[in-house]
Amino acid sequence: MADLKKLAEEIVGLTLLEAQELKTILKDEYGIEPASGGAVMMAGPAEGAGGGAEEEQTEFDVILKSAGASKINVIKEVRGITGLGLKEAKELVEAGGKAVKEGVDKAEAEEIKGKLEAAGAEVELK
Repeated sequence: MADLKKLAEEIVGLTLLEAQELKTILKDEYGIEPASGGAVMMAGPAEGAGGGAEEEQTEFDVILKSAGASKINVIKEVRGITGLGLKEAKELVEAGGKAVKEGVDKAEAEEIKGKLEAAGAEVELK
């Protein structure tokens, strides 16, 4: 039982980059896909941790503010990111101000933002 407690403490203590790497290993080598955001990202501070400190945001929403001039390229990227059909992706892009992906970790949110901005879109992380 002590080994399990030690393992749990190690998992809770992972940095964001280490947690992302763990997720990749679990998926690639063992076929295990953690839930969106992962339990590691949602874990609260350990007992005795500074209660007065402000918690760092671990989940982000990627909001498409506008498609810009290259709407077709943005629709293609949205389809690739979300898996939506052409009609649904087009509606999401044309609506503007809608979330493309919700509750993702910072690394994934930055990656999605980069892809959409490269396609010509204006994107915001919340």
